[in-house]
Amino acid sequence: MSDEEGGGSLYVLSAVLLTPTQFPTLLGDDFPEACGLLGVAPTAEGYGLVLGQDEEGARWTVVVDDVSLVAAAIASWDCGMEYDLSPDERSVVLSLAGWPLELTVSTPGIPAPHDPERGADGTGRVPLAPPSAEAWGPVQRRLGADQIAREWADWRERVAEDGGAAAAAHPGLARALREALDYTRQPPPPGRVRSAFAGEGVRTFRADGPGWSLVARTGDAAFVLLDEEPGGVLAVPHEAADGLPGVSGLLDALDQVAVRPA
Repeated sequence: MSDEEGGGSLYVLSAVLLTPTQFPTLLGDDFPEACGLLGVAPTAEGYGLVLGQDEEGARWTVVVDDVSLVAAAIASWDCGMEYDLSPDERSVVLSLAGWPLELTVSTPGIPAPHDPERGADGTGRVPLAPPSAEAWGPVQRRLGADQIAREWADWRERVAEDGGAAAAAHPGLARALREALDYTRQPPPPGRVRSAFAGEGVRTFRADGPGWSLVARTGDAAFVLLDEEPGGVLAVPHEAADGLPGVSGLLDALDQVAVRPA
């Protein structure tokens, strides 16, 4: 695709969606927070993020408003099909130096991926970069919940052996469940609670809040990760207790406010 900022070409390597129902959680707890980190307005339709290199090998992230085009490209790539992702220049909202995600691929025949000089994108900001994996914090907590959602069967077996008994008394877990329930009384920002198809009659729920992330599946289990528990995964008790809901009651409540992909 043409690089409108510099008049050259951008060799596309990958793309991700930035919408209320689907966005890289390392960017924030919700859709508006993720948009704010990139410097774009949180529109109802959202955006596509196109990641590539210019002719000098520099990393660029191009934000486009043609969401359907980017979604079609991602779906094709996921099926092992080729797709020439070349958004129209008129759909380009912003070009940002760097990549917010870790990519292990590069464009053959041009210099290795590297960040352009600071200010090359006209924003004066430091180029985007993936978060460090060395320190536990909000980003790592959200990425941990992502991993559990992707590898559900494995994590359920590893964590649910405790039955949630030890976790039930954890003050951080109780706080997370109370705040998750508050979302059902006062709707949170878009993307704080999401629901995605996970099989026949099954959905994966994901909720995030200040210092916590929750991931669950209908008819199964729910787990919470906390900023204050590096690397820890707490199982939500199946039975309601002390004014807090069990898994079934919690998911029934969150289902009322969760956003779903179209």
